[in-house]
Amino acid sequence: MTVGRAVTLLAGTMVLVSIALSYFVHPYWIGLAIFVGLNLIQSSFTGICPAAMIFKAIGLKREGAFS
Repeated sequence: MTVGRAVTLLAGTMVLVSIALSYFVHPYWIGLAIFVGLNLIQSSFTGICPAAMIFKAIGLKREGAFS
């Protein structure tokens, strides 16, 4: 698995979990989806993605946008 695929997998999972939690537990969980979305937007402008840094540190293959 590459860093780019791991980041998109993590982001998609976090959004789906956030939506499920906001539906079944409490509406404020939608804030997690907002946070993930804002993080994706800022990383597209700055090129800094904390999740990508973590995945690089644990040894995933660097390829594409996160190389």
